Amino acid sequence: MIADQKVVSLNFTVKDTDGQVVDSSEGGAPLVYLHGQKNIIPGLEAALTGKAPGDEFDVTVEPAEGYGDYNEEILQVVPREAFQGVETVEAGMVFTAQTQNGPVQLVVAKVEGEEVTVDPNHPLAGKTLNFSGSVIEVRDATEEELAHGHVHGEGGHHH
Repeated sequence: MIADQKVVSLNFTVKDTDGQVVDSSEGGAPLVYLHGQKNIIPGLEAALTGKAPGDEFDVTVEPAEGYGDYNEEILQVVPREAFQGVETVEAGMVFTAQTQNGPVQLVVAKVEGEEVTVDPNHPLAGKTLNFSGSVIEVRDATEEELAHGHVHGEGGHHH
């Protein structure tokens, strides 16, 4: 059964409230993660606790238990020259910025002359998400996986 410190493999599809597929393991490798280590969003992790291989799930996760509420206050206006080496900066483009807290993904919200508004919100912030899928495998984590806080090997992290 799925519990903290177990390695879980699952197939999943996640859709937004409009029924658009946001992400899916279909046609690819299953999602493999270490349960109880905040490696997946809290709402999905809570819903999977206690499930066993072969179990199916269908779960709705509100923003507070997903990627958080959309926060307009964290939008930033940066000068166009901050995008050195990029010929054209357009709304919708995604960049990775290095910050003191590590890399942050930024989406260009709008471009006005020499001012570029960037949005560091997670692309799924503020969205209610519908997860469905099935549990493939549940196994004990290795000591190394527990020490590192994530899965190693196939479907997991490679150092």
